[in-house]
Amino acid sequence: MITRRTALAFSTAALLAGPARANGTDWTRVRDRARGLDQLHSLTVAQGGTVVLAEALRGPALSRAVPIKSVSKSLVALLLGAAIDRGEIAGVDATLAEVAPQLIPAGADPRVPDLTMADLVTMQTGLERTSGANYGGWVSSRNWVANALSRPMVATPGQGMLYSTGSFHILGAALAEATGLSLLAQMRRRIGAPLGIDIPAWTRDPQGYYLGGNEMSLRPRDLLAIGEMVRLGGAAEGGQVISNGWLSASAIPRTQSRFSGLGYGYGWFLGRADGAEFLLARGYGGQILCIVPDRALTLVITSDPTRPARSGGYFGDLMALLDDAILPAARAA
Repeated sequence: MITRRTALAFSTAALLAGPARANGTDWTRVRDRARGLDQLHSLTVAQGGTVVLAEALRGPALSRAVPIKSVSKSLVALLLGAAIDRGEIAGVDATLAEVAPQLIPAGADPRVPDLTMADLVTMQTGLERTSGANYGGWVSSRNWVANALSRPMVATPGQGMLYSTGSFHILGAALAEATGLSLLAQMRRRIGAPLGIDIPAWTRDPQGYYLGGNEMSLRPRDLLAIGEMVRLGGAAEGGQVISNGWLSASAIPRTQSRFSGLGYGYGWFLGRADGAEFLLARGYGGQILCIVPDRALTLVITSDPTRPARSGGYFGDLMALLDDAILPAARAA
């Protein structure tokens, strides 16, 4: 569960300072083990608000923004919480017809208007996936929202996770309509500005909606600052960024990934390693933001964005790194 720990309030400026070196035998071992994963580019770890390890082992320098791929989904989920906090959306049970009826294309399945924000943020719409083999055709279409919403229903809404970037793109478009702000403006005003971090612009669809759920780029330290805010129950130096209530609700499993077996809440994968519960944002190639409240730990991993990271392959290696090395080092600290 996410709890606000004011005693551990962090300084964003400190997190964004120059790279730290691994200190202590345990963290040095973590760094050395990470170096053995040739797909891994960088590893940044903060414990108790202090950066204990920050290394660019290969690839871009830590000072550069890098693709975070589907880690973007977890950030869009934070924006849903921000919109609900502000009363711009009534809650997770609000339907697409209530929030953004103009997005619903003619000829869509009659169940589409009743899809809820919860269905979208947990990827339980029941609509045919736009990810995987369908992704290229989807982003080549003339209207990404309409294309995603016009796909056939292959499952009952709310009855199981079908991993699909289209679900988050619909959510992002609904957020833009409900708030009157683009996803970029929401990210900059509601997360970037309070944390003092830069949010670069990213891909937009033919209608001008920023892609919900993919293609954002951030510096590792900026992503770490977002993770620290989540770890502290939505609090940061400048006050409350996202409500603790939303983050606590996000950490409750609502469904399960059939690929990794991890639980899934409101935009976050949920699991347990080395006896500690974690929240995890995962992107193609092995981009990771992981928060472990019981160890006061936040970590960011960036990896080669051109190579896959399957649950039985490189992503499994990253989970082993977390379970066998990072969390034991944090426990010993």
